[in-house]
Amino acid sequence: MKPETMTTLLRRAIKGAGSLYPIEAATGVTRQTMMAFRDGASMRLDIADKLAKYFGVESRMAVTPRKGKRPSR
Repeated sequence: MKPETMTTLLRRAIKGAGSLYPIEAATGVTRQTMMAFRDGASMRLDIADKLAKYFGVESRMAVTPRKGKRPSR
């Protein structure tokens, strides 16, 4: 089974949260931003990090460099 993406997990958490007011108060992320993301818009990573921390969503992906590719300098 393919692991779910952070996007999918956060969208599901926002959809299931009910009221967005407590999340906004705890994270500083506006309800408008959460609603736009829930409905398909993208979100900055720093904002996604705040929501992931609030919902307890963690990534279990190991980041490994791609073979045959050198990092750009």
